[in-house]
Amino acid sequence: MENLSYKTLEAQGYDGYLLKDAPEKILQFGEGNFLRAFVDYFIDNLNEKAGFNGKVVVTQPIAQGLAKMINDQDGLYTLFLRGSENGQAVNKKRVISCISRCLNPYEDYESLMACADNPDLRFIVSNTTEAGIAYDPDCKADDAPPASFPAKLTAFLYRRFKKGLPGFIILSCELIDNNGKELEKIVNRYIDDWSLESAFKDWVKTQNIFCSTLVDRIVPGYPRTEADKICEELGYHDNLLDVGEVFGFWVIEGPDEIKKEFPVDKAGLPIITVPDVRPYKQRKVRILNGAHTSFIMAAYLTGQNIVRDCMKDETIHGFMNATLYNEVIPTLDLPKDDLNQFAADVTERFSNPFVDHLLLSISLNSTSKWKARCMPSLLEYAKRKDGAIAPCLAFSFAAYICFYHNGQEKGDACLHAVRPNGDAYDIKDDQWVLDFYYDHKNDSLDALADAVIDNEKMWDDSLKNLKGFRETVKADLALIEKKGMKDAMAEIAGA
Repeated sequence: MENLSYKTLEAQGYDGYLLKDAPEKILQFGEGNFLRAFVDYFIDNLNEKAGFNGKVVVTQPIAQGLAKMINDQDGLYTLFLRGSENGQAVNKKRVISCISRCLNPYEDYESLMACADNPDLRFIVSNTTEAGIAYDPDCKADDAPPASFPAKLTAFLYRRFKKGLPGFIILSCELIDNNGKELEKIVNRYIDDWSLESAFKDWVKTQNIFCSTLVDRIVPGYPRTEADKICEELGYHDNLLDVGEVFGFWVIEGPDEIKKEFPVDKAGLPIITVPDVRPYKQRKVRILNGAHTSFIMAAYLTGQNIVRDCMKDETIHGFMNATLYNEVIPTLDLPKDDLNQFAADVTERFSNPFVDHLLLSISLNSTSKWKARCMPSLLEYAKRKDGAIAPCLAFSFAAYICFYHNGQEKGDACLHAVRPNGDAYDIKDDQWVLDFYYDHKNDSLDALADAVIDNEKMWDDSLKNLKGFRETVKADLALIEKKGMKDAMAEIAGA
């Protein structure tokens, strides 16, 4: 078979949407699966449905990357969006044609810097992983290229400034809080370190918009086990096959003027521009991520292994719904209809027939996850409900204790445990967390509950000072011991 290219598609008589030639309007730092299944998918739709007429020039953020592979395919790749909609399995295919080329600045730094001379370039998008937005003091202005992404961006912006051209709308997609603002801070730090002129610093502030964003789409990426079969059905070889879930949502923090240049409304895309991204991040963390963390350890101890199967289990699904609708949503301040719809979408996403999302994988680092995802809802519930303890959230904490208490033997960066059905599993967390549970492995559940709740390194002093929480958790542990995890879940969810 021929490799995917415009020539290959033309020979096949391909009649789908393609944009072969257009000005490069977007510089994208990052060429991985996520950006190609998320941002580039949206840009491709903007081109087709809103007349955006813009290409994306992509650059590798690190030395090892996909530049040659992308260029060998004329920037084309096939994206499959898979999931569940209205209870039906969905598997959509689209050839993405918005990428013009991919640069490797470690082989040709000038090719990246020359993009700053293009007056059509207006947007910069990045996803360089959580570690990408970080200050590296070893980066210098004359490095070619500088090692860190913020240093590369600073050098790029300086070239743009020296050309006397307008600045950019910068869309940071890294999974850290205030990603755009943190990136801007580091850029300014490099400006100071490199003793660049104050006029440039003013230009960065006044002529560029650093947008923090929230991105939401699960992207499994290259479908390795089925790639050969897919390519055979497509009739061409595609080294850049990509798979994402159907659900996608992008929140951009910035002024309304962005919409004039980024006409997402015309394309009907799930992208919104808001003055503050925090409520949407809170919604995602507390509902989507919080749902996972609140039920997966209990569900695993009942014998379940995959998230999708949990959605078919009346008890577990009922427990999740009680947690979300009765305890989490009442603590959030976005419109209730929006929150309810987002929670309903969670069920569809968790039911994805194409993704085997293992409960044990989600359980990794559950101590910090419970603190970030569930504890804020628990505390806010008590605040808004005159000190009442949210029953399902408290039960999820009791299930967390049971899950970790099963770890009776030390392993390599884990504790070896056995669940009630006899299956062995490994508990993985920070070493100090594992050491704590191993040191308390012989405690009774009652004594262990006291030790865990009083551990300020885990929870600050938030749980030890929450009136009624300790007693509720101990009662839940006794209920689990008496009735078993599943019957206890059912009782709590129905209370």
